[in-house]
Amino acid sequence: MSGNSTGILFKVTSFGESHGPAIGVVVDGCPAGLEIDHEFIQRELNRRRPGQSAIVTQRKESDTFEILSGVFNNKTTGAPICMLIRNTNQRSADYNDMADKYRPSHADFTYDAKYGLRDPFGGGRSSARETAARVAAGAVAKLLLQSQDIRITAYVSQVGNIMVPLTMDPDPTVIESNPVRCPDLTKPE
Repeated sequence: MSGNSTGILFKVTSFGESHGPAIGVVVDGCPAGLEIDHEFIQRELNRRRPGQSAIVTQRKESDTFEILSGVFNNKTTGAPICMLIRNTNQRSADYNDMADKYRPSHADFTYDAKYGLRDPFGGGRSSARETAARVAAGAVAKLLLQSQDIRITAYVSQVGNIMVPLTMDPDPTVIESNPVRCPDLTKPE
């Protein structure tokens, strides 16, 4: 990954910060004529939306997206697709005591070491909030793959030393039935 973009033929560039007005993504390289299913994209965003369980951040965001360009009458035009997700629940004051401390298990130190500055209010560009933009782009990629009869199923296969057998044939309904998104319900949560 170089800078804020990834990919060559299907290029994804994310923008925005966790505590700014919005985050978003530009997808360049999607062919014209792809049917865009807004409900499908929203469902994908809902899967990663914060505040769903005790194991994720409790920040409440709807992750509602808007398409600003690249789509006309629900079909891609071949031009870059720009999607915006407005931040509605930024609470920067929650981070006041972190302004001069690095948070453990966050990118605060590495961001500061790489760029010489950091955003102590929620991590800025290094916040997990930025993944919403990547999920929106991934949903467009999934739609493109589905148009070619290609389906993708993803799940958590290991946490620490708890592992799903590699021979398991995952059931998508089971994957979505638990907050860890593990297909093996015999594993502890």
